[in-house]
Amino acid sequence: MKKSLLPLALGGFGIGMTEFVMMGILPDIATGLAITIPQAGYLITAYALGVVVGAPTLVSLFAHRPPRSVLVWFMLMFTVFNATSAFAPNFEVMMLSRFMAGLPHGAFFGVGAVVASRLADEGKVAAAMATMFTGLTLANVVGVPAGTWLGHNMSWRLVFLVVAAIGLATMLCLRQLVPHIEARARTGLMQDLRIFRSRALWLALAITSIGTGGFFAFFSYIAPLLIEVTRMKPSSIPTVMTVVGIGMTVGVQLGGRLADRTAPLPAILILLGTMTTLLLCNGLFATSQPAMLALAFATGANALALGPPIQMLLIEHSREAEMLGSSLGQSGFNIGNATGAFLGGIPLTLGYSYASPQWVAAGLALAGVALALVMLAQGRTRARAAA
Repeated sequence: MKKSLLPLALGGFGIGMTEFVMMGILPDIATGLAITIPQAGYLITAYALGVVVGAPTLVSLFAHRPPRSVLVWFMLMFTVFNATSAFAPNFEVMMLSRFMAGLPHGAFFGVGAVVASRLADEGKVAAAMATMFTGLTLANVVGVPAGTWLGHNMSWRLVFLVVAAIGLATMLCLRQLVPHIEARARTGLMQDLRIFRSRALWLALAITSIGTGGFFAFFSYIAPLLIEVTRMKPSSIPTVMTVVGIGMTVGVQLGGRLADRTAPLPAILILLGTMTTLLLCNGLFATSQPAMLALAFATGANALALGPPIQMLLIEHSREAEMLGSSLGQSGFNIGNATGAFLGGIPLTLGYSYASPQWVAAGLALAGVALALVMLAQGRTRARAAA
């Protein structure tokens, strides 16, 4: 691994920890702020909204500056508002600080993906991007369990101070290890926004938002599925979540290699196809503990393998404003998060079992396959017309 890519991985680790540790310490935050669990859940929503809003907005505002400098500013914002979360005196301040902490999330990954692509060796662009996403996956293996333990046994406020410290360390590493990269020439915000005239870019966003929604429909309800249908003990759920995180860590590297060997769109098509199969298997074998443990690893691996090729596809179709286009990936993932969780919950409200979200999840992944096939067909049509 190149030393210059390590700060990107460290930043990804901090971002992954602050996003996913909320699920583990939600009851502690609710008690500490004297609010209900549903109210505490709004803090997760606030962060996700910050990601969706911040990714294109911040990248557009800072696109004229050198990428390393932009990443440092994003990490400064990340550090400040996670520290603010640690000292929030009430629900209102906490809500605002979580929204603000989410703003640089997608923007960091968007600009980071562009930096990784410029630092990568020839033919290893996706692998370099995968290094950045490895930090995000390791957060699920190490950071989230450790943060959950810290929140339960000491104080949830310490968790956000730890995240702020990681943000500060990332800023220092960015200055020391990432070389200066000149900003690419641009003509202004309106010129950047012209990338949205591309039908291919909209299709890429739709594939991201809908196709990855399948994973989030599965992941949002994994705990009740394992407890109520698979009959696992509640105490074993953290172990399963760690297995999912290990799968993510392995998968993001495999996804990078696959995208480098083929091309982004074919890689996405393959991975969404296998995702559909895995999600169907989650529904079919929901009562088998060994099967669900193996599927937890495989589904996590498949989901994060989609990250590098999706980032490459977005950059490929937004060359005029590549940092803006790349940042849209995280917006798409978070739209998929909200969509998958919402649609996956519908059969539960209708009285169906906790295995039922898996069929919704498989349907969303299959819809992503259909959109990828449409995009592939349109690309071939354009190629023939050009020839």
